[in-house]
Amino acid sequence: MTQPVTARTWLAPALLGSAAALGASALHAVARTREAERREPPVGRFMTVDGVRLHYLERGRGEPLLLIHGNGTMIQDFLVSGIVDELAERYRVILIDRPGYGYSERPRGVWTPRAHATLFQKALQQLGVTQAVVLGHSWGSLVAVALALQAPGLVRSLVLASGYYYPTLRADVLLFSPPAIPVLGDVLRYTVSPLVGRLMLPGLIRTMFAPAPVPERFDRQFPKDLMLRPSQLRASAEDAALMTPVTVELQEHYRDLALPVVIIAGADDQVADVGRQSERLHGELPQSTLVVVPGMGHMIHHLAPAAVVAAVDQAARRPHARAA
Repeated sequence: MTQPVTARTWLAPALLGSAAALGASALHAVARTREAERREPPVGRFMTVDGVRLHYLERGRGEPLLLIHGNGTMIQDFLVSGIVDELAERYRVILIDRPGYGYSERPRGVWTPRAHATLFQKALQQLGVTQAVVLGHSWGSLVAVALALQAPGLVRSLVLASGYYYPTLRADVLLFSPPAIPVLGDVLRYTVSPLVGRLMLPGLIRTMFAPAPVPERFDRQFPKDLMLRPSQLRASAEDAALMTPVTVELQEHYRDLALPVVIIAGADDQVADVGRQSERLHGELPQSTLVVVPGMGHMIHHLAPAAVVAAVDQAARRPHARAA
């Protein structure tokens, strides 16, 4: 006579099987992380600011120029684009992996643009920088704005590239935020998220460059596997979740930016709508200059590097508004 199947009969094996699968996924994620870091070691040096270990790189001599990368990337994004080599001919270019990206640490906390800005201000002071031109790309543009608001004497002028400045409803926030949820997010980023991210990454990269094709140089040289490490997935998810809330606060202070601002964007950016973001900010800042490059997408420093370099030179030439 067969025994009746009860919940207890299958529940324990199912739980054990699930735990084993999650454990195997976590071990796989750790192994992939170690392999990615072995292939792509740090390219710069390290400093500790307020207990946070930051990875940074300096190139060239001249007026200090700080480059702040966007969500999901790292300082290699600027290096691969080629703009660092050209800018280093006349600037002291400083690149810092934002907390949680590349090889910079990200302690638990709420990493708003203002929290980034406080850390970067102290990092620049530690490097002996008293005044700098600051370029921020995408999410990094929010950090650049926050830094200019908090340390107006430190930031001489701004270049804001492909930025997001005003709150909008964004489907990608809901899609990419789960790894930021405490406990659940920790499980996801060591199990499901790296696998899903690996499947989605090619399409996401195409969207970042669209309507232009992904440059061969980026496809070949950018360390994509570093983007899929659990630590960086958490940082990217947290930044995605904060993107709309932080703009609600920051937009109240844009008119306080009494310094030269050059805003540059691709006309066909499919990540940050140019009309609702860059053009609107330009309208709010009478002293700003707007450069819109036809036919280009979100990764403007890769797609139109000469235009971005020219925007930096223009910002560096303009006198500070407070001294005008």
